[in-house]
Amino acid sequence: MTKSPHLTGPLVAALVYDGLCTFEFGIVAEIFGLSRPEMGSGWYRFESVAIEQGPFRAHGGLTVSADSGIERLNAAEIIVVPGWRGIDSPVPENLCERLRDAHARGARLISLCSGAFVLAATGLLDGGVAATHWRYADALRNRFPSIDVDEASLYRSHNAIFTAAGSAAGIDLLIEIIRQDFGAPAANSVARRLVMPAHRTGGQAQFLERPVAQREGSEISPLLDAMRADIALDWTIGKMAHRCRMSERTFLRRFAEATGTTPGEWLTAERVAIAKDLLCGAGARIDDVANAVGFGSAHTLRHHFRRKIGISPTEYRTRFLAEARELAPAQ
Repeated sequence: MTKSPHLTGPLVAALVYDGLCTFEFGIVAEIFGLSRPEMGSGWYRFESVAIEQGPFRAHGGLTVSADSGIERLNAAEIIVVPGWRGIDSPVPENLCERLRDAHARGARLISLCSGAFVLAATGLLDGGVAATHWRYADALRNRFPSIDVDEASLYRSHNAIFTAAGSAAGIDLLIEIIRQDFGAPAANSVARRLVMPAHRTGGQAQFLERPVAQREGSEISPLLDAMRADIALDWTIGKMAHRCRMSERTFLRRFAEATGTTPGEWLTAERVAIAKDLLCGAGARIDDVANAVGFGSAHTLRHHFRRKIGISPTEYRTRFLAEARELAPAQ
């Protein structure tokens, strides 16, 4: 990746190790390492940092090399752990020491997916909360009982330590880091370049707005797909339970086990998420959006939108369009 020597922004160090998680590393390199001259000279500096002696094999049959050795962590202001080679693979103590030292001097630490096991091994997450992929949540919880493991959120933060859930949730977290450092216009610009929704407003934590089944092969999953496909339908508990061929009592228990929430909250969050996309379309009327997502009235849409997002639908659309105009290329 071509470096931009004129950059003066925070130094981001992405760890490289044998068994490297290719996709997670690619996310970090794409977001922090891609040339973005429109962002000015204060944009991030990016380096890949080897934590051990190579050669390094990466998922997909690739062999990679790093820009720098582990000593470069001494200068990094943001350190990203892009996954880990295996949740049962030991974390080198010298890496833990480097991460603890970096955190003590004010560096931010970030993990994606199984990278949470690396940060947990440092002890820095003790007494705090962490996110990881739902498949690894029980293992993380059992191995590090002093950590509050949250498998229902896209990402969480604790004491300048940020942990993301599955691989794609890492994109959400890194875009939020950009928003914190450079503001919403910069975050939205990067999100659009990634063809990702810029769906955060203000400083709220990004909780999972479209809950998905947390257990592979869940019997609830087909229902969730059907509800998304026909979001405006009057989805009563009875109708949902009948579709799953369960009693209402069993259905409510299985739904909570699969999604971590109630059917009503899940459906409301999904409707709000879809409404956000529709609101940014050309000429979208509030009443039409409310009907399209099943709220039935603009008043109901406003109520749930403000409860979930913190602002009104009109304000959300105004901010989105203003940021889009600000970032549009000059004619």
